[in-house]
Amino acid sequence: MLYRSWLRNQGYGADVFDGRPVIGIATTWSELSPCNAHLDRVAEAVKRGVWMAGGFPLVFPVMSTGETLIRPTAMLYRNLMAMQAEELIRGNPLDGVVLLSGCDKTTPALLMGAASVDLPTIVVTGGPMLNGKFRGQDVGSGTHVWRFEAEMKAGRMSAQEGAVAEGCMARSAGHCMTMGTASTMACVAEALGMQLPGSAAWPAVDARRDEVAQAAGQRIVAMVEEDLRPSAIMTRGAFENAIRATAAIGGSTNAIVHLLALAGRLGVDLALEDFDTLARDVPTIVDLMPSGRFLMEDFCYAGGLPAVLRDLAEHGLLNTGQVTVTGRPLGELVADAECWNREVIRGFDTPLQPAGSGTAVLRGNLCPRGAVLKQSAASPHLLQHTGRAVVFDSPEAYHAVCDDEDLDITADDVIVVRGAGPRGYPGMPEVSNVPLPAKLLRAGVSDMVRISDGRMSGTGFGAVVLHVAPEAALGGPLGLLRTGDVIALDVPARRLDVQLSDAELAAREPSWRQSADAPEGGWPWLYARHVLQADEGADLDFLVGARGSAVPRDSH
Repeated sequence: MLYRSWLRNQGYGADVFDGRPVIGIATTWSELSPCNAHLDRVAEAVKRGVWMAGGFPLVFPVMSTGETLIRPTAMLYRNLMAMQAEELIRGNPLDGVVLLSGCDKTTPALLMGAASVDLPTIVVTGGPMLNGKFRGQDVGSGTHVWRFEAEMKAGRMSAQEGAVAEGCMARSAGHCMTMGTASTMACVAEALGMQLPGSAAWPAVDARRDEVAQAAGQRIVAMVEEDLRPSAIMTRGAFENAIRATAAIGGSTNAIVHLLALAGRLGVDLALEDFDTLARDVPTIVDLMPSGRFLMEDFCYAGGLPAVLRDLAEHGLLNTGQVTVTGRPLGELVADAECWNREVIRGFDTPLQPAGSGTAVLRGNLCPRGAVLKQSAASPHLLQHTGRAVVFDSPEAYHAVCDDEDLDITADDVIVVRGAGPRGYPGMPEVSNVPLPAKLLRAGVSDMVRISDGRMSGTGFGAVVLHVAPEAALGGPLGLLRTGDVIALDVPARRLDVQLSDAELAAREPSWRQSADAPEGGWPWLYARHVLQADEGADLDFLVGARGSAVPRDSH
């Protein structure tokens, strides 16, 4: 009576308290997260499905970490959001949960939190925006932001033209319609088996997005009855499927750090090297920006992820027996998937990029614990490059001088931006694909090798080495570099080295100093002291693992 009586103030009759499954709908709706601002509508569709299937739906908010506005970076708050989701799912009287996500970090954060509780769970992502349209051409949110900013910086595009263009890139509800991190993580959730087949790609404003949400609401009630939990779905085989699918779609490098963190919650044995090894036989077959030409709306109408998974299965690159939220194996779900446009989903015979050209995991004396580079988004001539390092201790230090005409830099140099790692920033922001120096842009230079311990947006492009571990703030070799050192990048050999002896690097260690800008309190203080490095998923050390769904002690 104590608990029921308070719920009655919302107008629920006594008949809903008849033992039916209570389904929590965790929403990341927020007007501060433009990508997620339509999830209130999606939640209503989920509720319809739950009611139809005989469940009792209750919507509850989880913090929304939209990468679009929040500072210093949504990545700083991914783990906080995961912790909040975990505690709310466990602490409330729920039998199952539907996760409503969209923008980059919201999908992995909710999955991480739910994995640590391990109640029956299904994901509904909010869907991409419609294709951007500018001057008769399709333009991609994120990808064209970087391009248009570079054009304005080079003087080839006016501010007035830029103002028009920015309104053309984001013309409907939804997340970025390029194959950025949001689209990648939606596809990852589907490849893992945590989202209904085909649902990653439907545009946010398409009526079928609401149909999918309603179907998820119906399905979660059955999952509770079947006791089908995330731990039974997200096994090692599911992670292998997600990694190969990410390679096939030309997905974001950010999927690596998110999947590593998620595996840590589930106790799945997954290492950074797996992302290179498992992807080496997978060509990039989806022709989407930033690597290719098309956008998510085109991908959806071409057949979406099921068509990609069928291609992988037919080439022996999919664990077809993996169970999904449907209760059926993945291979069975995609066996009859059709591709309706082989320009967009090109297949293995005519790939966008050949096998082995996906995200490369690098090793060397500059990154003993690894670094990554997205080959499909880099200029091919820079994949083997030796050049002089031009070193900056922070992104701000680079931006302060990158427009100077007298900046001592050439197109053959290597831009090093450190102090952007999980602990050093803190939060590992998407700042690594710094714009090229203005004088080089005006000279027609379009790409340079850039190296950082931070991340870049999945919508970004360029020959950018990311996630260098250990980071500079931890005393990693990146922190010992000096301008003038010679760096050798050899992606085919998976190497990243500075041409210095071990003795010289050791001799520089006493001169390394911890940044004086460490957080003094609050969440950033806690984060900086407990965050793991990029090669371990940048989760907090005390959040790794599962804590189960045991009902906590009474509150009254």
